[in-house]
Amino acid sequence: MFIDEVIVELQAGNGGNGCMAFRREKYVEMGGPFGGNGGRGANIVFEVDEGLNTLIDLRYKKKYKASNGEHGEGKGMHGKNAKDLIIKVPPGTVVTDIETNMVVADLTKQGEQAVIATGGRGGRGNMAFVTKHNTAPAFCENGEPGEFRKVKVELKLLADVGLVGMPSVGKSTLISAISASKPKIAAYHFTTLHPNLGVVRANDGRSFVVADLPGLIEGASLGEGLGDKFLKHIERTRVIAHIVDMSGFEGRDPYEDYIKINHELEQFNVNLLKKPQIIIANKMDLPGAVENLINFRKKVDKEVYSISAMNHDGLDKVLIELANMLDTIKKEPLYNEENIESHVLYKFKKEQPFTIYKDGDVFVVRGDEIERIYRMTWFVTDEAFRRFSNKLRKLGIDDKLKEMGIKSGDTVRILDYEFEYQE
Repeated sequence: MFIDEVIVELQAGNGGNGCMAFRREKYVEMGGPFGGNGGRGANIVFEVDEGLNTLIDLRYKKKYKASNGEHGEGKGMHGKNAKDLIIKVPPGTVVTDIETNMVVADLTKQGEQAVIATGGRGGRGNMAFVTKHNTAPAFCENGEPGEFRKVKVELKLLADVGLVGMPSVGKSTLISAISASKPKIAAYHFTTLHPNLGVVRANDGRSFVVADLPGLIEGASLGEGLGDKFLKHIERTRVIAHIVDMSGFEGRDPYEDYIKINHELEQFNVNLLKKPQIIIANKMDLPGAVENLINFRKKVDKEVYSISAMNHDGLDKVLIELANMLDTIKKEPLYNEENIESHVLYKFKKEQPFTIYKDGDVFVVRGDEIERIYRMTWFVTDEAFRRFSNKLRKLGIDDKLKEMGIKSGDTVRILDYEFEYQE
């Protein structure tokens, strides 16, 4: 089964809690704080494995949770860091954040890794907070929560040449004739339901990889037929081989087919038309093909290579031309800083550290930073409460609450924690 797109939920590990402890040993004066730090939570890492060619493993396990870091302990013992969770993916995998539509990683090389969800750092024990002004801190930190991410994982095939064209123009027949690939071939549309890869060797010894993609129809870029699911594989190829049924066997005009396919490529991604393209006129063994080719050449300003994939006529010349084209085209990454931005539906606005609104008589404070501080605070001592209050004050939350008219005795809520405001 060929699976080339899945959505998975990733929960990185939480950091271990820091420990609040004091050294109490006989004959040891002024023992002082002795609580260790928590360990780091596990990251979730995607790693390329060339032995894989689909995303089927992710299809059947759509939620991944990494291990938490160990808690710190007394006697200055730090918690152990959790081991990263490694998820193997095939080369050509692109990871996109669902919430922001930002491309997170583009993985193409064997062994290449990318951290997709980051584990939380371990909370600090009270040993870490010793200062000359506070030699015996009576507080520690909880571990930082691990990052949660919902991502779309896509496989965009790594091929040098992509075959495109209307259904039944002979793409599968062509790839079976020039490589060892054996796709299903039949006399009906959409026989090819998933991409096929084949390694091709020209008669001068040069070799390259060709991808046979399911046939496109008008409206494919908008979801018609199967094209919208497979057009993305063309983005990775260096050359587009446009196959045209020159016989007009199904009653279609070859030139109109050519225009429609190019339109669908442009609608899906305007950069596709900037790729080098070779036009291959197939089925030249059928009646009417020669006359149609003469008319076709009058309407296009590019060289057209005539072949019969069924009879293996004209294939050597096409393969040499493809090899020559590939020799002059550098392999470039699919995404860089500039074109990643083109894949973002909207850009981030600089997020405020917090927002405050009223829910009835309760002032509700929200924001990633303040919620992280809250989760990492262990509310067991007065000193821990004071430290938390000081952090709120430094973020400007007190000033904002006063602007909104808060009074002593009013209730403030952060996540599920409510407290009484006092000036």
